[in-house]
Amino acid sequence: MKLNLTAEIWEGDRSYISKCPELGISSIGATPEEALGRLEEAAWFYLEDAESRGVLGDVESAAISPHKFATRIELVR
Repeated sequence: MKLNLTAEIWEGDRSYISKCPELGISSIGATPEEALGRLEEAAWFYLEDAESRGVLGDVESAAISPHKFATRIELVR
């Protein structure tokens, strides 16, 4: 199965934060590359656990969809 997951990465105060919205997981790293690598590792652990529990189907449709996009919105209060 080919997974198409989204990785969002942004700079925090002292590290880079990475997030995968399809799986609801996140990680951190000293660089964007490290944050991404740690997120990929967390995603594998998440998926292995979901498979062992029999709930992989709950995230499968979002994870395999090739039709995704991300955009930015700006809210001013």
